[in-house]
Amino acid sequence: MGCDRNCGLIAGAVIGAVLAVFGGILMPVGDMLIEKTIKKETVLEEGTIAFKNWVKTGTTVYRQFWIFDVQNPEDVAVNSSKIKVKQRGLTRYRVRYLAKENITQDSETHTVSFLQPNGAIFEPSLSVGTENDTFTVLNLAVAAAPHLYPNVFIQGVLNSLIKKSKSSMFQKRTLKELLWGYKDPFLSLVPYPITTTVGVFYPYNNTADGVYKVFTGKDDISKVAIIDTYKGKKSIYAVFGAEINLKGIPVYRFILPSLAFASPLQNPDNHCFCTEKIISKNCTSYGVLDIGKCKDGKPVYISLPHFLYASPETSQPIEGLSPNEEEHSTYLDVEPITGFTLRFAKRLQINILVKPARKIEALKGLKQNYFVPILWLNETGTIGDEKAEMFRNQVTGKINLLGLVEITLLSVGVVMFIVFMISYCACRSKRVN
Repeated sequence: MGCDRNCGLIAGAVIGAVLAVFGGILMPVGDMLIEKTIKKETVLEEGTIAFKNWVKTGTTVYRQFWIFDVQNPEDVAVNSSKIKVKQRGLTRYRVRYLAKENITQDSETHTVSFLQPNGAIFEPSLSVGTENDTFTVLNLAVAAAPHLYPNVFIQGVLNSLIKKSKSSMFQKRTLKELLWGYKDPFLSLVPYPITTTVGVFYPYNNTADGVYKVFTGKDDISKVAIIDTYKGKKSIYAVFGAEINLKGIPVYRFILPSLAFASPLQNPDNHCFCTEKIISKNCTSYGVLDIGKCKDGKPVYISLPHFLYASPETSQPIEGLSPNEEEHSTYLDVEPITGFTLRFAKRLQINILVKPARKIEALKGLKQNYFVPILWLNETGTIGDEKAEMFRNQVTGKINLLGLVEITLLSVGVVMFIVFMISYCACRSKRVN
């Protein structure tokens, strides 16, 4: 009888040990198997579920705009006073709804290149106002003239055309004209062939954005769909910010750091964005990046909205700005197992550098340089409720279930082993006594 009881206790302890060991082994092995399964379907290559959804995204992506409406245009042009702006919006367009084109895989670098066709559909029910609302904004053509044509004689000729067209430093334009293009009256008088249509995003519809090159995730699943280069140049980067929960899915939030807009002295990677010494104060100013080389020499600068993280002197001549990180920072919410971006907000501000030009009457009253904010945008997308549920079921749900099984086996096994061993020792002790 005693032998049967002791054998039973030992058997129970052995079973507990086996369960504990199995639970412990299941942790790395099970995780490896699930990761292998997930990786197979989340790599960006022909035949995977991820590739099909990536070619033409099912997530609705919006580009939201806020326009800086200038309140005192005459005072600025005549007296070079501070520019008083009033933010108006938001206006929402649906973008990135067209399938990617010219997709080319590179198995050696584990990247895929593509073009993203551009298209924008106005969403009136999700917008404040209409595309025909008017704003007082900088005259893009007049402001760019002295930058594109620094020669004094040519500026004199251009000045006569500006006056003849009754153009000035500021103008009234509809939202649709400002964003997508309008025929400029001043440029229309230029006696040689030039593009006479002007707009912040002109041309846009029926064009393609790219070439993008992103990682497929074949060699490192955490890099899937992350941009390697854009138009052959390194993309901007983000840093880890926090771990948050998105619709029941744990994600890592990566944010665009202030260093991305720092001066070349603080961030040498930004040396190509400093093209002159005077405006940039010998390349020590920060918060705005010169992208004129990408815009045919036009004085276009990008920043974060409301000059977030910018040098104080950049926003000093502008009234009506109120930068804050929550509304104006850029971030990506990335699911760490698959590397998929499940939510993002790309926020940028478009600014035009305006400086005095004594041969152009519309600008000769200026006594200082201005980074004039035109608008800021928020391009955003979030995984839908249906896809989030599918993601939870197919990815996080399975992982959580496996984790529960692992912990249960390990816990039950350890408890059984300890209880049965204690019981066995107690029996042996009584028997000896």
